[in-house]
Amino acid sequence: MSVVAPPTNKVTNFINGQWAPAQSSEWRDIVNPATGEILASVPLAGAADVNAAVEAAAAAFPEWRRTPPEDRIQPLFKLKMLLEEHIDDIARIITLENGKTFAEAKGEMRRAIENVEVACGIPMMMQGYNLEDVARGIDEIMIRQPLGVVAAIVPFNFPGMIAFWYLPYAIATGNTFILKPSERVPLTMHYIYELLEKTGLPKGVVSLVNGGKAAVDALIDHPKVRAISFVGSTPVARYIYSRSAEQGKRCQCQGGAKNHVVVLPDADIPMATQIISDSAFGCAGQRCLAVSVAVTIGEAQRTFRDSIAEAASNLRVGNGLEAGVQMGPVITPQSKERVEQLIGVGEKQGAKVLLDGRNTKVPKHETGNFVKPTILDDVPASSEITDTEIFGPVLSLVHADNMDEALAFLERSAYGNQASLFTSSGAAARQFRYQAPAGNIGINIGVAAPMAYFPFSGWKNSFFGDLHGQGRDAIEFYTDKKVVVERWAKEHSRKF
Repeated sequence: MSVVAPPTNKVTNFINGQWAPAQSSEWRDIVNPATGEILASVPLAGAADVNAAVEAAAAAFPEWRRTPPEDRIQPLFKLKMLLEEHIDDIARIITLENGKTFAEAKGEMRRAIENVEVACGIPMMMQGYNLEDVARGIDEIMIRQPLGVVAAIVPFNFPGMIAFWYLPYAIATGNTFILKPSERVPLTMHYIYELLEKTGLPKGVVSLVNGGKAAVDALIDHPKVRAISFVGSTPVARYIYSRSAEQGKRCQCQGGAKNHVVVLPDADIPMATQIISDSAFGCAGQRCLAVSVAVTIGEAQRTFRDSIAEAASNLRVGNGLEAGVQMGPVITPQSKERVEQLIGVGEKQGAKVLLDGRNTKVPKHETGNFVKPTILDDVPASSEITDTEIFGPVLSLVHADNMDEALAFLERSAYGNQASLFTSSGAAARQFRYQAPAGNIGINIGVAAPMAYFPFSGWKNSFFGDLHGQGRDAIEFYTDKKVVVERWAKEHSRKF
């Protein structure tokens, strides 16, 4: 890999097929969370840059919309190959600016590539349907047409993957697309857009605007932006959904989570331990499908508690680019402080600190934002942390007497992103699948992340909207349905 950031170490926007400096005087440092090293600076662009991107996208839309779907997917085939060829480079950048391990970063990009592959099926997935003779001599047809200019606002925790829940489907269906990456981790998408330049996409079809809230508001408020996609915290998701809806825009906003796993006494405890440990502490707990509460039933209260404590205590924490490291840092010093403060809240409110990851110092990386795996046992149902998204490597243990009690505990949660069950019982699995109040369900699965041909679901305060990212939902979200009813009168004077 040649560079981590642009040669000037100042990140630029990509508008109308060109890299351009932002029209902003406000900048923010991009900091390696493991070392504290400043990698580059990112502009906090505002309305002027957003307007330039939107106008370029709007100008490109008519011709791109008329481009046959078979031709629209050819750049995506090229993009897939470029992502495959450069996956190690991209993964290294993800680790540098996000902190997750190199292996986790490569896994993230595999899911991104999967979405590109699925979007290449647009010539079939975008098809409508028709019926002859809905009345005598009258036919009816439903066709899908692109919306126009669409935008996505994506978070820091998956710098490479989450944009691909949206980008390939949006452009394959004939829309033009604007991405606003997290200002904490803009280098990954900067590099990926350099690859997009090589695919032959016409100018204005894809744009990249860096910034914070001002850029977000400008995208929401711009009259030529038809749809907004967002992933982030619940308060911000609710804000973006409400503001977008007021403008009459189509929107899908993925919010926060408090994911539960129920462990039955008949579960394979060694398997459950390994999988739940990976879920709770992988990516330092900074993912929307991370398990954060384990509800143990019966004897599992003891067997799982002891097993997960041993597994978590043996995880090696450090710089994600170093061999053997299994968990990296959280994203910022403020995140570290918040996670440690919430651990203290849990302790004060009656939880037993079974494994304490506070005040972690990693040799040679003393300034890194490290929090080791933490386990809180016997967390009272009344504790604040049973409902708070910690977004760090903290697992709370709660006990229930039976499945009904466990499901009732899950039902009380304000979130509904993921719920998992570990068991050897098919009957218990069916009951859980049927009743668990979450959009993504795992049975003996710790991270129930849907494949790209299924929607990334979410319920309650974990999602605002109707249509989710990925799969068929993406096609529905990025297209308008048009129904045509037609009759052709016979021309008796003409002979054929």
